[in-house]
Amino acid sequence: MRRVSVLAVVALFAAATTLGARFALGESDSGAKGGAESTKAGGQAAPAAQKPQARPYPAEIRGVHVTMALASLDGKLDEYLALTREGLNTLELDVKDENGEIGFSDPVVPLAKRIGSARNYYDAFEVVEKARARGVYLIGRVVVFEDPYLARRKPGMAIQRRGGGVWLTSGGLGWANLYDERVWKYNVDVAAAAAKAGFDEIQFDYIRFPSDGDLSSAVYKDPAKEPKATTIVRFLKYARERLKPLGVRISADVFGLSATRDMGIGQRPRKLAPYLDAIYPMVYPSHYGSGEFNLPDPNGQPARTVALSLADFALALRGQKTRLVPWLQDFSLGREYTLDDVRGQIMAARDAQSEGYLLWNPSGVYTPGSLAGK
Repeated sequence: MRRVSVLAVVALFAAATTLGARFALGESDSGAKGGAESTKAGGQAAPAAQKPQARPYPAEIRGVHVTMALASLDGKLDEYLALTREGLNTLELDVKDENGEIGFSDPVVPLAKRIGSARNYYDAFEVVEKARARGVYLIGRVVVFEDPYLARRKPGMAIQRRGGGVWLTSGGLGWANLYDERVWKYNVDVAAAAAKAGFDEIQFDYIRFPSDGDLSSAVYKDPAKEPKATTIVRFLKYARERLKPLGVRISADVFGLSATRDMGIGQRPRKLAPYLDAIYPMVYPSHYGSGEFNLPDPNGQPARTVALSLADFALALRGQKTRLVPWLQDFSLGREYTLDDVRGQIMAARDAQSEGYLLWNPSGVYTPGSLAGK
């Protein structure tokens, strides 16, 4: 599952019509062919196409995660956008989720259309228009390699099971083959569609090898003879080459322990950083076991746990230009979380000089007052 540490697994449940100033028409969009066709009537040359530019970051990212299912409910997206009154300036919305579904069908992703993974949970252009109207920075979450939908519909693109069939996690979910460049293209096609709709940033999640299930029975077709982290880096390099010309930022979610440990899943933040604009470590205190950071109960000291984890990431990313923005816990696990617990984590992130924070709650219900500015 996505939100997991070495000692804890949490099963998380799923609880426009403008491209904005960021997208200037390129030659293929404008129809300019060069020569006489690119000259205006009267002999004046058409102005050169401008390269799309990313919109400015918020001074401090203050945002929440929204599932595509929640975004499909009448008025629900407007409710989240109304949190700007409380300090929200960023929304992270599922573009492609853990089920392998895509939240919109336009812009078209050819493979998604063929296999039926493109749904109509929301209108991507309308979402962008509403976010821009509120001054909200819009991040599109793309779950990459955990993809049970693709594994079912295109089993040849999935991790195989020794003895036959598609390999599944302990939760019964299929994963795409991380070495299959068709999988890379599919996911970046999805990301590119979101970028063309006007999303400001693409955040890759599950950008790793699987961590649960019978890993010894997993068979990868045509595996590369390289460290797992190198495979992830090659995917990010490919994604960056395709997405950067669209003027969209690129980021990734990583496990909270990945700053100091090789977890065997290919997540080595320092190696990923050169290809990312931001890294979002999932530093949920409830996911750390007793004794981590020499704390008897990390979940009982959420602010301290976040501070120590972010110190590890700051050290791991020293000298890199990549922004560090943590995912913080706004849900109860192991004990009830209060506003003070959420605010304590936020203050720890600020003390660590992070570039902001995102709050995660699997049901999409966020603690009132947690998004206030500095």
